[in-house]
Amino acid sequence: MFWYKYLIEFRFIYKDYVRQLVTCITFLNKMGMALIAMRTKRNLLAIFAVATFVGAVAFPITSDVIGQTYDAKERAYIGNSSMDTNNHIGNSLIHWVSTEASATTVDDEEDDDLSETGGDILEAENDTEQVETEGENEYTTSFRAEDCTFASTGTNPFFILEPNYQLVLAGGETGESAEVTITVLNETREVNGTETRVLEERETIGGELVEISRNFFAICEETNSVFYFGEEVDDYQNGNIISHEGAWLAGQDANRAGVIMPGTILLGARYYQEIAPSVALDRAEIIDMGEVIQTPAGDFIDTLITRETNPFEPNVAELKYYAAGIGLIQEEDLKLEQYGFIE
Repeated sequence: MFWYKYLIEFRFIYKDYVRQLVTCITFLNKMGMALIAMRTKRNLLAIFAVATFVGAVAFPITSDVIGQTYDAKERAYIGNSSMDTNNHIGNSLIHWVSTEASATTVDDEEDDDLSETGGDILEAENDTEQVETEGENEYTTSFRAEDCTFASTGTNPFFILEPNYQLVLAGGETGESAEVTITVLNETREVNGTETRVLEERETIGGELVEISRNFFAICEETNSVFYFGEEVDDYQNGNIISHEGAWLAGQDANRAGVIMPGTILLGARYYQEIAPSVALDRAEIIDMGEVIQTPAGDFIDTLITRETNPFEPNVAELKYYAAGIGLIQEEDLKLEQYGFIE
């Protein structure tokens, strides 16, 4: 069994073949001993023939043995190579995999760097252009009004356009307290071919009338967005009209209707409310939703907050607060005191 011990060490040879090989070797050893004793050519040929016969029976076809032995050797070799980092082929395989992984990692890192760099560039550009146009393209100016069927009466969750609905907001310091009364009139006005509802805003400071504006709105039935078609403005001083600053109408010159309240509320949405390039370019951004807003008329939780700006006054911003089913509930320090339908 001297041979069996060492043949087993060659793991690429199947044990079944080892056993058969040991059997053959043992047989040949015995035949060799007999050959030495007999020392005749005839017996030598006979023994050779017998040995050949035994070998053919003990082993499969040579090509099959070689092929199976080679496959086993390859599997053992690859397995050992993948675990042995000192092996050259193993190292090559590991290096290839590592290179692929590194390429992906580098790409991801480059994307991250690009995103960070791009963000910085965009922020820098926005800072640079803020005074000039504050990113005119950042606010929606096209609302596909041509696809709308407009109604002069209706309700948006945050803007009620029903006749005789009224909001009263008040605030400010004693003696300089301000009050704004917003009333949806039972009156319409055709603006640029569209029938609009007239909404009157009356503002007083310290009990003295300072402004009356008549604003023209209509609701798009398809989107439930409330469009703003313009306003007529009377500014007062000591009871007398002194100017009409800020007045504009859609259809005059390059003026177009804007959106005072979108039908679909999206956090971060930016849109122009007034599009009168030489007169009024008020715009709004939805900056928060769902905040609890406390007013003298009550506390509201289903709310919307907008930040209004104007490129004519880039350093001025105004916050407005709306409540679902109510409308405007706060404008800067003016808060809702009463709301509902009037006689």
